[in-house]
Amino acid sequence: MTQTNPALTADAANTDSIDQLNSFLRGEMAAVETYGIALDHLHAMSGTRAQLEQCRVSHTERVGMLLDKIRAMKGVPAESAGPWGVMTSAVELGASNLSESLAVTALEQGETLGLADYRRHLKNLSVQARELVLTKLLPRQEDTHRLMTHLKQLLSKA
Repeated sequence: MTQTNPALTADAANTDSIDQLNSFLRGEMAAVETYGIALDHLHAMSGTRAQLEQCRVSHTERVGMLLDKIRAMKGVPAESAGPWGVMTSAVELGASNLSESLAVTALEQGETLGLADYRRHLKNLSVQARELVLTKLLPRQEDTHRLMTHLKQLLSKA
């Protein structure tokens, strides 16, 4: 019977958690960039600006929390949105023609994907990383998702 070395198993779990947290970090960075693009291209008097800014700030705070946790776990944080940046680039290409309704719809879809990502990958996290997601990141993701869904509904009635 082979025995596994608990230290190696813990290191592998830590590495897997750091990798997953970096994936979340890239998603949050892309969200910050995408909200910034949307805010830059919406009219100054748009009724949704305050809500979009609130969501951008929430995602920015999550970037900070993820950076702190990855470093605390002795990991190296991702420096850019990476593949998540493709969505940001697509939004940027169409930003000059971005209507308020279209922007909110795209952002709401991003929030839906982010929410599913956090939920789907909880099982891949160590206890300490899972605690961060469950107590801070996921509740804030649920809040921004709820806000964008509400805005989308309001705009569809207008």
